[in-house]
Amino acid sequence: MKDAEPALPAAPIPVIDLFAGPGGLNEGFSSVGEDDGRPVFSTVGSFEMEANAVSTLTLRSAYRAMKRAGRVPQVYYDYISGKTTRAAFEAHEEVALALTVARQHVHHVELGKDAREDVDAKISSALTGARADEQSDWVLIGGPPCQAYSLAGRSRRTNDAQFAFDHKHFLYEEYLHIIERFKPAVFVMENVKGLLSSTNNGVGMFSQILRDLRNPNHEIKYEIRSLVVDEDAQKLQPRDFVIPAEKYGIPQKRHRIILLGIRSDVVERTDRVVLEETSQVTVKDAIADLPSCRSRITPSRLDSDQTWASLRDQAVAMRCESTAEPESEDAKVSADAREVNIAVKTFREWVEDSRISSPLQHKSRSHMPSDIQRYAHLAWKAGALGKSPKFMDLPEGLLPNHKNIGKVDTPFLDRFRVQVWDSPSTTIVSHIAKDGHYYIHPDETQMRSLTVREAARLQTFPDNYFFEGSRTMQFHQVGNAVPPLLARLIAEKVVKTLRLNVGKDVQR
Repeated sequence: MKDAEPALPAAPIPVIDLFAGPGGLNEGFSSVGEDDGRPVFSTVGSFEMEANAVSTLTLRSAYRAMKRAGRVPQVYYDYISGKTTRAAFEAHEEVALALTVARQHVHHVELGKDAREDVDAKISSALTGARADEQSDWVLIGGPPCQAYSLAGRSRRTNDAQFAFDHKHFLYEEYLHIIERFKPAVFVMENVKGLLSSTNNGVGMFSQILRDLRNPNHEIKYEIRSLVVDEDAQKLQPRDFVIPAEKYGIPQKRHRIILLGIRSDVVERTDRVVLEETSQVTVKDAIADLPSCRSRITPSRLDSDQTWASLRDQAVAMRCESTAEPESEDAKVSADAREVNIAVKTFREWVEDSRISSPLQHKSRSHMPSDIQRYAHLAWKAGALGKSPKFMDLPEGLLPNHKNIGKVDTPFLDRFRVQVWDSPSTTIVSHIAKDGHYYIHPDETQMRSLTVREAARLQTFPDNYFFEGSRTMQFHQVGNAVPPLLARLIAEKVVKTLRLNVGKDVQR
């Protein structure tokens, strides 16, 4: 006799989100089944220390509450597009109710030993309210801050004797504490690839974290699975936990460690599943449809259309003869002229919202005139080469006035990087908040770095996702996040791992 088809649980599975950032993992998990009115997951607690990210999380949670209630009122779109004030937005009856709900489970707190009692109480209350306990299928998600593990962070502190004692090395212990205390059926933990080679006082951090997560204490054990290598958990190698996002329909070469933990008593009623590779989604697929906008100029007294046009003329005049001409602008942006693959179709359906009349947060930051000309030249050169040129491809007149330029010890030869059209972008990281040198727009006529919305697109945030705070903090939030579409694909695999039936998947 055929077994009965697995069904959804009677109520959405509770999710606790630690180190939530602006909500990338949260967005992915919350979206499963949501459009069909049968959400599989419900985030009952989000914990984040950065105030602007907390505001973003709260707004998004309110949006989700209104969506799940059946209607997102127009006032939400009026607010995120700048057509109405925050006060008018919050005064709206549906919004006020949704914000009240959101503020009950979005918590502004810095996770650490001093906050454990408060955080434990909030999680206990949230799980009790969701009628969940250690016998229930609830999910823990999140990624402890990565600065202590990233290659860039470690290189900056090579000679810092206090680096080994940086508390960021051990913030995963807060994640571990929640696992030990509340025993989730499943957890998903994210961190940077640099964790694989990170050590502390001679101990490999990845091996230590893996051991701790497998055996939080003598009463509880977890099986740690890969989401990309279909192999028995005990046979997995450290590199098997790295997800190269560009292989799974994300328009970005983002390589991150993702650990899928299954509680030992749950293992027998699960299946081992992995993500399916798909065709690439390129920078062109992700952002070419967004309106052109010219670079702003700093200092502001120089910022005018006339000055910009003059800089453009000067940049063109400085071009050297090239044997390969860049493809025409018409060719670059005519994504509709070629067959759209399934991965691109999935991406477009994920990010687009017909109620957005004009892209949100799509204004260029300001650049110095010299950088504007460098961006123009390098983007033009990238069109000819089909890849980002190196620092020394700049003509002499555009080289920075540094004393080691042109010498064998010239540092950071790729300090200026163009995001080329026909490839996924490089990794969007929080450093994008500081300058745009590593994120030059591929259209040489725009002479600028990426906007917040373009970075958000490459990170797969939906177009109706609004980031609170200054533009610098918006960039910071985008760069720190897990790509929501990747989180959605992971959430779908968690659903299949738990043998739940939710209908059609996003991933084909």
